[in-house]
Amino acid sequence: MDSKPHETEGGRIPVASYARTSQDAPRQEGRGVRHQHRINEGTAAQYGCVVVATYTDSARTATKDDRQRPAFDHLLADLHRGHAFVAGPLMGVVAVADDRLYRRPEDFIRFMAALTSEPGRVYVDRDGLRDPYSKTGLLQGAESLQAAAEEGRTRSRRVQDWHWSRAMDGLPHSGPRPFGWQEDRKTLHPVESALVRKAIEDRIAGKAVGQVAREWNALSITGTRGGRPNPQTVTQIITSPRVCGFRGNRGELLADPVTGEPVVGAWQAIVTPEQWKAVCATFAPGSQFMHRGPLSPRLTDRRAGPKYLASGLLRCGAELGEGGTCGSSMGATSSRSRRSPFNYVCNGAAGRGCGRCAISGPLVEEAVERLLFPEDGRGRVRLPEPIRLRWLSGGMALEEKRKVITSVFAGLVIRPGRKGCGTWDHSRVIPVWKWADRVQPVDSAT
Repeated sequence: MDSKPHETEGGRIPVASYARTSQDAPRQEGRGVRHQHRINEGTAAQYGCVVVATYTDSARTATKDDRQRPAFDHLLADLHRGHAFVAGPLMGVVAVADDRLYRRPEDFIRFMAALTSEPGRVYVDRDGLRDPYSKTGLLQGAESLQAAAEEGRTRSRRVQDWHWSRAMDGLPHSGPRPFGWQEDRKTLHPVESALVRKAIEDRIAGKAVGQVAREWNALSITGTRGGRPNPQTVTQIITSPRVCGFRGNRGELLADPVTGEPVVGAWQAIVTPEQWKAVCATFAPGSQFMHRGPLSPRLTDRRAGPKYLASGLLRCGAELGEGGTCGSSMGATSSRSRRSPFNYVCNGAAGRGCGRCAISGPLVEEAVERLLFPEDGRGRVRLPEPIRLRWLSGGMALEEKRKVITSVFAGLVIRPGRKGCGTWDHSRVIPVWKWADRVQPVDSAT
């Protein structure tokens, strides 16, 4: 973050300028974000504001949840704090468009929480001032979020179609060069290809991939990104369909739609298809590093996601001696009950928890929905209407629901139930809000 001296002469509102680009070629040297900041300064002046601090995320996507945006996180922290360290108070944010700030529901929630953590703030774009506390302001933000999400999905489909088209033409992938080939991705690397060929032959003969990895390390071999070989990377290399000239894409072996034969790539092969099938057969299906089906490439490091909505978020709230609570994580277990096909329980095994607290899984999910979408609309949070409709209509997948939950709650504490009580008590689920203590109550918004 770069800060400017705090100045509000003429009654201007001090705001933060945020700029972001998804990609920035080296030759442009941040030209895109500099252009956005210039626009933001003009927009701020036009609507009675002044930029006192700038936050810049260059070449940072806002679509993928595994990509960090340090400047965005810094902006939210300063908004919660109420001021930038050098620039002084922050009374709003200016950006060229909403999608520079957020493209995902959880980022929208985080931004609105930070922006409204103090009263009297504004959001500014080229369309003018927006009241983030009002229903109209929230709806405008939600509509922008929906448009940005749809644009992101469309762009993602275009990229996937482009990769699929290249794959069907037998062209190499556009990422870093694969181990065993030179920079053109077609010509064999004399040293690496020989190592791959020998590793495949040795594996078919019964050698362990761990031994192959140790031999490569002894030769000071490194991967194309500089990493040291290990059993997983060796497995990935020797079971890739590329080694026999076949083309895979997104975990599937591509086949010609007319002949049904595998698509042959436009690069030199290291081994024959028969050798590739033979080496793949040496790995058990569902092993740690790959899952192999007939004529399909391995899928590495594929881990199953959480099965239940609140997995990993619940903590036991049973009281212990001296006024403390258990605080252990509660895991899900299946049940034969029709009403509660699964429960969350405190694990008392091996001293990890007290083992005295359990709760119905559907009860927890129902309580979470009541917290997120209160019937009277006067809860601690007010999520965008499109999110509410998709959630309650069943159109939101479990993974996306969990992202919404983790953007709102730091966790959920479960109080023990009363023995013999057959009714569901939603008050047993106590939310730990990430930021609600700093957010203006919804029922006081205009």
